[in-house]
Amino acid sequence: MDSFLAAIQDRVLGCDGAMGTMLYAKGVFIHRAFEELNVVQPARVREVHEAYVAAGAQVIETNTYAANRFRLSSHGLADKVEEINRSGVEIARSAASGRAWVAGSIGPLGVRIEPFGSIAREEARAVFAQQARALVEAGVDLLVLETFSHLPEIEDA
Repeated sequence: MDSFLAAIQDRVLGCDGAMGTMLYAKGVFIHRAFEELNVVQPARVREVHEAYVAAGAQVIETNTYAANRFRLSSHGLADKVEEINRSGVEIARSAASGRAWVAGSIGPLGVRIEPFGSIAREEARAVFAQQARALVEAGVDLLVLETFSHLPEIEDA
């Protein structure tokens, strides 16, 4: 495969759809951390990726949207940021089998940052950096920052 940057120079690429929605449809309870499935039920996550690739997706996103320290802490998983993100990349890369690029998914922190919340912007940047570093070190082709509603937060990301 060409590099991702080379590929987007002359064509539009089709991307996958919602990972969480598909996992929910497969019976995963909505109040759990879907990202934890990367380490406890990787086959279930892989099935979703494989279905998207089979449908023609040229870019698939890792199951890491909420795999940051703040969001994972509410599930007792704050110490598993690197493991969950790394596993998410490994699963997606395996499912892609060289037929799709792997995008590291990063979503909002799930907490309010300054000036509207108590989380300092420096801390927010450190949390985003931890997740991004894990994704990049695991070998994603690109990062996707998605569904942010607060401009300062995506700036920090």
